[in-house]
Formats: sequence, C-alpha cells, structure tokens
Amino acid sequence: MVDFGGWDMPIHYGSQIEEHHAIRKNAGVFDVSHMTVVDVTGDDSQIYLQKLLANDVARLKEDGKALYSGMLRDDGGVIDDLIVYRMNGWYRVVVNCATREKDLAWMQKQAEAFSVVISEQPEFAMLAIQGPNARAKTAEILGGEKAALINSLTIFQGKESGHWFIARTGYTGEDGLEIMLPNDDAPAFWQQLLDAGIAPCGLGARDTLRLEAGMNLYGSDMDESISPLSAGMGWTIAWEPESRNFIGRQALEAQKAAGNLPKLVGLVLETRGVLRSHQKVIVKSGATGEITSGTFSPTLGYSIALARVPANTEDTAKVEIRGKLHTVTVVRPPFVRNGERVYQ
Repeated sequence: MVDFGGWDMPIHYGSQIEEHHAIRKNAGVFDVSHMTVVDVTGDDSQIYLQKLLANDVARLKEDGKALYSGMLRDDGGVIDDLIVYRMNGWYRVVVNCATREKDLAWMQKQAEAFSVVISEQPEFAMLAIQGPNARAKTAEILGGEKAALINSLTIFQGKESGHWFIARTGYTGEDGLEIMLPNDDAPAFWQQLLDAGIAPCGLGARDTLRLEAGMNLYGSDMDESISPLSAGMGWTIAWEPESRNFIGRQALEAQKAAGNLPKLVGLVLETRGVLRSHQKVIVKSGATGEITSGTFSPTLGYSIALARVPANTEDTAKVEIRGKLHTVTVVRPPFVRNGERVYQ
C-alpha cells in the first residue's frame, strides 16, 4: 500500500505481472474511487465547458457520449486531463485525484461569469472492470436492467441506471467499464466481481497497461508547464469553430505559428535494459530529449517508453542507461491495443 494523492492505494494484490496479463487476456478490476467526480449543471453548462476545455462538448450529439480533453491555463499549460460525459441537460466530469484541489478551484473561478453550479460528488465510489471479457462477465453478475444497459453501450458512452452510472471507458487499451456507484454499494459489488473470477488489480498493472496503450499520466507526461501540443494531445484540441475562444487558445495558436515544438513519441528497446522516466534521449542531430514514462512491457516482453524529444527526431535515437548509450526505435504510440502489438 502507498499514499496516492492522499489515498491509501495498492501497488498489487499479489503479482503485478499476473494482474497485467489478466486484463489483457480476461478481466480484472481496479478500485479507482480516488478519481474526482464533478457535476456541472445550470443553464450555461455547455457554454461554460466550451470556454473551460480545449475539446468542444458541442461535439457530443447525444446524452451519454463522452470525450477526452485537456483543461488549460491561459499560457496553454495543462492543468489536468479529464473525461466529460454529456448528461440530460448537464455534464459529468471526471478529473484526477492528485490535482483535485487546484482543479476545483480553477473550475469555480472560471464559473463566476456563467450561470452554472459546480458540484463534487464524493458519495460515489468507482470501479474499473477492464479486459476482453469484462463487459460480458459484469453483465452476467448484474443481470436485468444493468446488463441490458452494458450490452447497449457504445465505446466512450455512459448511462445512468438508478443511482449507478455505467460507462464504456477505461485506461488500459482494452474494452471494459468504469462504474460510478454509491459508496455503500461498492464493497458487495467488488466481492461479487472477485467471486466471479475477475482479478483485483493495483496501481502497478494500471501503469504498465496505460503505458502500453500510449496513454498519458498527469504529472509524468504532461503538467502545467507542458503544452498539449508537446504531449501528444493535439487531437483533443477542437480548433473549429474559430469563434470558440477556449482558455489557452491564443497561446496554442502562437505556439503552432512559431513551430518547432518538441513532440511526444514512443520508444522501443528490444535489447536488454529498462527504459525509465527522466533518462536522457539523444537524437541524431545531437539534440536531447527526456523519457517521461518508461517500463518493461509484460505484453511485448521488452522495454517501452514515452519521451518528449525535438521535432526533428528521426526513426532511431539513443538512450543513456547507467552511463551507456542504447539504441531505441522511435515509434508512434500506442504500443498495444486489445492484447496485440500495434505500433509500426
């Protein structure tokens, strides 16, 4: 057990490697109740979020649909990354626990000019059931209306069932569910999942899985000092319509115009050695970058990393490990999806 944003969290329940493989091959569950659920209600909820977020909630054309976005400072730095769901006339936002206090303060500050109410929902626990068999097993456990809802969900969609909110989202590169439910309901449901053979999984497997899936970790791959354009998040920025003046837009436009921003890439080391965060990356021009997240990939059997490197980085580079230079292949993440290698 370790401290994680003020929560006691398990690194693993036995074998981190076995937990990782359970998610890739079958199903596992994470207790992610540390995540912060925030509801945004009121007449101006849509236009408020269109100002607050780099992505555009107007793209969500039906209730339940979700999108991923950065919440930016005026200078373009990433305050946090988050998921927002369109509900029936309001929105549900899920942010990281380590940034909870600054996120809520920023959201409240920006809300002053709008007719909105920002409400944290601490009464919710959250369980993430992930893996190729996760949805089928969870539907079998729950049955009835909840099973029908699970079977009807499209990817990146969530819907309410009584006091539960069931979403087809995740942080592993596998299919699966993230379920927000009343705190009092969580222990019994957790036990039902374990009794059905769904493996309990900790932070260790969560990190190796998300890195294989090429997913950023706030505080490692981006933070307030990093532009989303240098964090592999360019696809989350909705530039159209030009009239939508989201926070950070002018700074990002200036960065684009200036050009030559560093970029986030994937690195693969198929020889011996383990890529770790903060190791130096040396590109062919002699310029340097840095690994932001690195680990041994249980699925692939060798080391992978995300790294921020100069814009002119080519298809190979060198990483300094314990004073020695190792050649790595530069790839476009993700590395693994649905249990298989996908990078080129």
